[in-house]
Amino acid sequence: MNDEASLATPQQYADAVSTAVRAAGAYYGDGSTPLGDDEYDALVRAIEAYERAHPEEVLPESPTGKVAGGAAVGDVPHSTPMLSLDNVFSVEELESWAAGLERRLGRPVAAWCVEPKLDGLAVAARYRAGRLTQVLTRGDGLAGEDITAAAEAVLGLPARLAEPVDVELRGEVLLTHEQFEAANAARTAHGATPFAHPRSGAAGTLRAKDRAYRVELTFFGYDAHGLPGLDHAALLARIAELGANTAATTEAAPLRCATLEEVQRRIDEIAALRAALPFGIDGVVIKADAVADQEAAGSGSRAPRWAVARKLQAQHKVTRLLGVEWNVGRTGIIAPRAVLEPVVIDGVTVTYATLHNPADIERRGLMIGDQVFVYRAGDVIPRVEAPLVEERTGAEQPIVFPEVCPRCGDAIDTSEQRWRCVRGRACQAVASVIYAAGRDQLDIEGLGGTRAVQLVETGLVADLADLFTLTREQLLTLERMGETSADKLLAAIETARTRPLNRVFCALGIRGTGRTMSRRIAAHFGSMAAIRAADAEALAGVDGIGTEKAAMVLSELADVAPLLDRLAAQGVGIQVTEPTAAASAQEQPGEAATTDAGPLAGQSVVVTGSMTGALAELSRNAMNELIERAGGKASSSVSKKTGLLVAGEKAGSKRAKAEELGVPIMTPEDFATLVAEHLA
Repeated sequence: MNDEASLATPQQYADAVSTAVRAAGAYYGDGSTPLGDDEYDALVRAIEAYERAHPEEVLPESPTGKVAGGAAVGDVPHSTPMLSLDNVFSVEELESWAAGLERRLGRPVAAWCVEPKLDGLAVAARYRAGRLTQVLTRGDGLAGEDITAAAEAVLGLPARLAEPVDVELRGEVLLTHEQFEAANAARTAHGATPFAHPRSGAAGTLRAKDRAYRVELTFFGYDAHGLPGLDHAALLARIAELGANTAATTEAAPLRCATLEEVQRRIDEIAALRAALPFGIDGVVIKADAVADQEAAGSGSRAPRWAVARKLQAQHKVTRLLGVEWNVGRTGIIAPRAVLEPVVIDGVTVTYATLHNPADIERRGLMIGDQVFVYRAGDVIPRVEAPLVEERTGAEQPIVFPEVCPRCGDAIDTSEQRWRCVRGRACQAVASVIYAAGRDQLDIEGLGGTRAVQLVETGLVADLADLFTLTREQLLTLERMGETSADKLLAAIETARTRPLNRVFCALGIRGTGRTMSRRIAAHFGSMAAIRAADAEALAGVDGIGTEKAAMVLSELADVAPLLDRLAAQGVGIQVTEPTAAASAQEQPGEAATTDAGPLAGQSVVVTGSMTGALAELSRNAMNELIERAGGKASSSVSKKTGLLVAGEKAGSKRAKAEELGVPIMTPEDFATLVAEHLA
């Protein structure tokens, strides 16, 4: 259902109502709906449009005008109706809604409160003398299900409040991304089907009985009954004082806004934060903050007139799994990739998605032909979450796993969850060379894909170290390689020989590391010899590595030990700098702590917008390197811990966030002056 005009006949309308009722029943039941959020919203809007044009044909089972689409049920009456929210889908619709509210009030809205619309299940938690006595689902808005037995596993919903008050807290219970992964790990370990997505997991968990395992959830309070006279922002603060969790603990914290322009800015900020939040949101809620405005506006049968949800594009969609491709990465990892029936998610057409590894495919019970939930957040690679088992027709086929390496035909090492060709990096020598020669690694100009293929296929290069043994005579044997091109390539390789340690380390393609982590490792140890001498405990001491990743890095270093020996013999990666780690066994004899901490010592620095002046030609990775050379720590998001924001042209929401938090802001020109001694 793509637009409102698509319902042209009574039969199309009746079919749409039937589909919407079925989808709502699944969504508000166990969360396993056959429709994504966007599809359901479009379907309901089409139904509403048809009913406005044909009021005499409205079916009694229509989901319009009903809390939870009329699908949810309950047998415990609510103290006051627990309503849904009306939705808007654009800036223009939000402005129209706000104008309508102000016309109803006969005055401007005093202030607004803007907060994330959490993607979970609405609940009401009743407290008597500060003690939790009952928890209910929203149900049909008038009565809900009693889920008190599940409350002990809900973080942020205390058994006792900080004060002995009689109050009913209302909020959302959800699975954070971390809790969702832990829940599915527990389910698969006990032979159960993984949850399709966090919302279905939360719905299933709150209603589950007699499970052999425990699944933790999280509560976020957004309303309370029994605390009269408080404006909304003050009410949220009071809920937090009582000891319940609210979104104030997150980057998307509720914010009081004086104007609709400020409201829109905050909506944009929360939307920009969406991918980095530790839980799912499907929109932003805008509320009249003053209790006087709320009381004057009142409520309808389904939703309050003083609050609305600005829906964001769905990050979950349902589509069909058409096939699975098996690709070999530059380190020999054999990675499955889902081939999907094209679907638009968050404005992007998705035809492929990650499947992680063979064990993950088996855990999720996927089959070719399945209807599957696909998730995409911001710039994150789309992933297949789970099949809709109830939608199977019997025509689905098992996924066939490779028995030999799909690239070279050699054996596969299946001893770990991520399968790998037994030849390792040698299986993908071309990819390894191209990656190592990239701009953010060794930056070898003239060594692109075509040239790398020539070098590997002629046997001149088998790995990175071979690049530094190439001669002019060897290069001239290559097709379309003239003397000038050969000389330029040799000069670029010679320059690459002197690249700093972090770039050489990054060029190795060690699993579990990348540009940022390579910089941290190089700075922490100061030399390749020190890195190679480090044990797991020492590696775990690098910011962001930890115990699990340290073991993987250690294993990778052992794997590339012969390559490192040959690189060292060629004078590559032998630079020694002052390590940032405390004196340890990894430091080299004779090294002294002579360098100062730098002008950015201890500061977390975020860069946003287009750089100008002396920084205009620097890539974002080069900017991050500059920050860390000057003693700082490069970060991608603004928070209370940010020490400095470098804001160029078109800085956007990160600048607004920094201004709100009081984070110092510098122009590119001023920043270049500050770190002038460290500019390469």
